[in-house]
Amino acid sequence: MIKSELIARLAEQNPHLYQRDVERIVTTVFDEITDALQRGDRVELRGFGAFSVKRRPARIGRNPRTGDSVAVAEKFVPFFKTGKDLRERLNASGAGQSGSTPNAEPEG
Repeated sequence: MIKSELIARLAEQNPHLYQRDVERIVTTVFDEITDALQRGDRVELRGFGAFSVKRRPARIGRNPRTGDSVAVAEKFVPFFKTGKDLRERLNASGAGQSGSTPNAEPEG
């Protein structure tokens, strides 16, 4: 689902709201999450999950084409950890089971 599909679905489920208002709400929520992460804060949505920022230290990488060493600068990347309720809902209903998933972790 992309942002415009989310907005359309929320507007459809809430006919008393204008679509432009739903779009403003969704955009505001995303902007607030982004701003909090930029400040280094953690954003927790109970039952859904938590957004945080992880630091990746500077390192020496390798150019795969030439094999030369390349300095890779320190960076910060967003990280999302699912909440217990979301994990349980996904596993209980069998949702998302459309065959094999390339990034699925092996069970065992």
